[in-house]
Amino acid sequence: MRNYYLIMNDLRKPNKPDSGERPYRCDVCGKSFTEEGVLTKHKCIDTGEKPYHCDVCGKSFSQNCHLTSHNRIHTGERPYRCDICGKSFSQSGELFQHKRTHTGEKPYHCDICGESFSDNSSLTYHKRVHTGEKPYHCDICDKSFSRNSNLTSHKHVHTGEKPYHCDICGKSFSRNGSLTNHKRSHTGEKPYQCDICGKSFSESGSLTKHKRIHSGEKPYHCDTCGKSFSTGSTLTDHKRIHTGEKPYHCDICGKLFSFRNNLVKHKRTHTGASIS
Repeated sequence: MRNYYLIMNDLRKPNKPDSGERPYRCDVCGKSFTEEGVLTKHKCIDTGEKPYHCDVCGKSFSQNCHLTSHNRIHTGERPYRCDICGKSFSQSGELFQHKRTHTGEKPYHCDICGESFSDNSSLTYHKRVHTGEKPYHCDICDKSFSRNSNLTSHKHVHTGEKPYHCDICGKSFSRNGSLTNHKRSHTGEKPYQCDICGKSFSESGSLTKHKRIHSGEKPYHCDTCGKSFSTGSTLTDHKRIHTGEKPYHCDICGKLFSFRNNLVKHKRTHTGASIS
């Protein structure tokens, strides 16, 4: 989106006649442009050329503006600020999408179940709930994920790395999103509000799950018996009925359980607490 506006600004510069002439033609795809500079940028997309290199990590980009945006990962610069809540972002597109959390705008709709989203990438990820697609694979344990960010976070399980630190209590996390959600336990912030009943949540995922109470949507299906569930974790628990898996074990007597709540109840028999 940013590149589009950069190109459009170039095309709309003052004191240039709008003759409609496009003398600069791409010899790869045939598309024509009014300026040579715009053609040069375009050809990098067609050829895959990435002449702009980050001098910190070495990553390459097809356009200088992409390198500028990338460099903010290293500098921590966040020049785009929300005039409603004050939150800052490194890219204008992130601010644009963030503002929809305030306006409630959700222009992207799933053509399978009708659920709406504030950005196209969230819709793309959501559709994988229906298709079961998990294109990102861990090269250590072969586990697959629907999002690349989830794969990156998963790899920290193998390395033990927790690079994101809370500056309030010092707790560390393997994912930046987990740190963001954790900080709300200190601030009490609940920015995600249900537009049906008004209930608020600290995490967008919690709001998504909650809304299924109203819609009755159950997008997670058991491939053994066909039963459907509103959350992936409920489906995971259900599947143990078929597999007999018992991942929860009592550290006192060693007894195994398929469900965590059964383990919790069992432990009360050791402590002498009554079961409600």
